Amino acid sequence: MSLPWLVADIGGTNARFGLVTRPGGQPDAVAVLDVSQHLGLADAVAAYLADHAGGVRPGAACLAIAGPVEDDRYRLTNAGWSGSVKELGIPRTVLLNDFEALAISLPHLAGDDLVPLGGPPPAAGLTKAVLGPGTGLGVAGLVPVREGWQPVPGEGGHVAVPVVTDLEMEIVRALHADGMPYVDAEHLLSGTGLPRLHHGLALVRGVTAEARTTSGLTAAQITSSDDPLCVETVEVFLALLGGFAGGVALTLGARGGVYLGGGVLPRLVSRIPGSAFRARFETTAPALTEYAAGIATVLITAEQPALTGAAAWLAQRNPDVELA
Repeated sequence: MSLPWLVADIGGTNARFGLVTRPGGQPDAVAVLDVSQHLGLADAVAAYLADHAGGVRPGAACLAIAGPVEDDRYRLTNAGWSGSVKELGIPRTVLLNDFEALAISLPHLAGDDLVPLGGPPPAAGLTKAVLGPGTGLGVAGLVPVREGWQPVPGEGGHVAVPVVTDLEMEIVRALHADGMPYVDAEHLLSGTGLPRLHHGLALVRGVTAEARTTSGLTAAQITSSDDPLCVETVEVFLALLGGFAGGVALTLGARGGVYLGGGVLPRLVSRIPGSAFRARFETTAPALTEYAAGIATVLITAEQPALTGAAAWLAQRNPDVELA
């Protein structure tokens, strides 16, 4: 695979691109494009290469997609892009689920890339999990194998939302009555889910129809507001997220740590320690509280970790190139 390599992290809102231009190099010429401003993946790739990469022709590409991928085909879960990467005309193009790429990045993150959220330090050499609320809710695992690490992609964000308290159950019932036949984890634990959770909480608290127009707030507005309903929405969000993360940890046996990514949590980093997040993580299964208490929870704060993962994937499969 000749250099440069194109790497990308394609989400429902933003498409992030970079170029690996030297053996062992991290992505350079990183640019973020608005998905809504492009007709599809081929159009966005062409725009990036022309406007941000000097018109180079990549020798290979690894693209992380926020949605299901199969062979050369992809479909974004929260946007209208779909098709085949054969349309790109790049000699070798590999598709990964976006959280699969994020999982691959984990062994390459350290220092300021990570913020501990409770539990012991991550155990080396053991299975890891990564999840996170962005436009949607992604989940993946990373399993140690003889050759290094093997990512395990999945669509775990679409399991049922892990309600426990009476208030959480009332919120789900209110959303059912308001027209949602099924409430999965992503419906509440994501950037698009926070306004929905806010709306459900307003229904439960009996906020009047006029005041409930605030349910149209964006996730960013909810997480930055000191309005009591917004504050309570974030508290419920973090508690549910802790329970969800605990379920992922138990399902994968992720004793190497549970890592949290996505675009929502960096705005909440100061509020996580005082929330119910860690308590709900440890008590997901009361019979396994001690097991869960021994698992680290860590926030990923690196700016473009999925690009690092895509670059690592290409490097690991090219014997002549090593990731620095």
